[in-house]
Amino acid sequence: MALSKTASQTDVSIHSTFASRYVRTSLPRFRMPEESIPKEAAYQIINDELMLDGNPRLNLASFVTTWMEPECDKLIMAAANKNYVDMDEYPVTTELQNRCVNMIAHLFNAPLGESEAAVGVGTVGSSEAIMLAGLAFKRKWQNKRKAEGKPFDKPNIVTGANVQVCWEKFARYFEVELKEVKLRDGYYVMDPEKAVELVDENTICVAAILGSTLNGEFEDVKKLNELLTKKNQETGWDTPIHVDAASGGFIAPFLYPELEWDFRLPLVKSINVSGHKYGLVYAGIGWCIWRSKEDLPDELIFHINYLGADQPTFTLNFSKGSSQVIAQYYQLIRLGYEGYKNIMENCRENATVLKQGLERTGRFDIVSKDDGVPLVAFSLKDRSRHDEFEVSDFLRRFGWIVPAYTMPPDAQHITVLRVVIREDFSRTLAERLVYDIEKVLHELDALPPKQLLQNGGATTTAAAAMLAAKKPSAEDLQRSVTEHWRKFVLAKKTNGVC
Repeated sequence: MALSKTASQTDVSIHSTFASRYVRTSLPRFRMPEESIPKEAAYQIINDELMLDGNPRLNLASFVTTWMEPECDKLIMAAANKNYVDMDEYPVTTELQNRCVNMIAHLFNAPLGESEAAVGVGTVGSSEAIMLAGLAFKRKWQNKRKAEGKPFDKPNIVTGANVQVCWEKFARYFEVELKEVKLRDGYYVMDPEKAVELVDENTICVAAILGSTLNGEFEDVKKLNELLTKKNQETGWDTPIHVDAASGGFIAPFLYPELEWDFRLPLVKSINVSGHKYGLVYAGIGWCIWRSKEDLPDELIFHINYLGADQPTFTLNFSKGSSQVIAQYYQLIRLGYEGYKNIMENCRENATVLKQGLERTGRFDIVSKDDGVPLVAFSLKDRSRHDEFEVSDFLRRFGWIVPAYTMPPDAQHITVLRVVIREDFSRTLAERLVYDIEKVLHELDALPPKQLLQNGGATTTAAAAMLAAKKPSAEDLQRSVTEHWRKFVLAKKTNGVC
């Protein structure tokens, strides 16, 4: 007589995770479970679900670093349990942060003596850095207005409409009016002349972008400095400039050393940069550097002593990990100027390879510029049958994550695809991406126009002419659409992910 026995509900130590009851139940989504589960089961189940995430190396939407050397990975893991804010307990970590601030300040040509300490702070990213810089500008402007006996309740900031969303957050969270310079066809960055026209006595600063998120272009900070200097002289104001160098701050010094965008310009009072972008560190580190101590009001700096010693702090949060600070210092001393320069040159060359490959297809207009952040932004020349969003969606079949998006006002009718070239994106991958894009275009050409599928028969002029030649019935039309999608689904099942 055959005997059967159900899996034990208590002793699972002899079972593999896949032989246990834990793979037969759904994971909690809203409430913490009542009972514990073995560590092996927790790891396996979570790890399996995470397999459904995209591959970070093929995520071409992101500027954020996705690869570091194993030696740096070891340093990161070794420091994972260090709270950066405990400066008295971890003085060496604090010293490493100060060294990073000094190195970056000199990279940005801050007016410092050889052994003079720079003024700056490590943050969790450029968003926090921008908030801190904005608060410094706002407080300095308020203090001056109060001293002059003038109203100080309506501060504003001037930016281009191409700024990252963190600028909108700063304006909304800290009650500052955001005055945006609109974009236009063929000009997708802030026009410095229009920006200066928007400046008034309540403007706390003008924010220039060194590396637009939309197309990687550098804004003309030098021209902005010249125009704003002239306006300040005419009006008696002293409106300063902040440079958002989140993407371009670790590019311009190595690829365009003669470009004047940093503290060489007198009105530039602060600069933010993302260490986790082209600073080549994993997500979670940014930097804000001030020109001098006078540009950071002392009343914004808090002093605490309950962790063992007097510690100055200027952050929006308190506790944070030390790993990324240590990783940034590793990259700065490991690579040095030579290493960063070589990496940025490689990125630029691979961006050129991708751009030329897209141009050879004859199907795209290139929106990005040759100088700037190494990325390629491009749009379809003919959108009558299919659009950039469909190209983006189909590329997912091959593992590529390529974003499609519309431009901000007044260029919102322009849709682009964007590929960010990072350190770990090789020429081989660039050539493969072009090949896969060509395959996607071929497949889209074989499908009915998107308007036909979306509107159930309401087509564009080109599609209507095509249908009129055959005059299909509604039944024939439905059969045709079904057949096309059947072939598409079968192809999707048989083609592996590259």
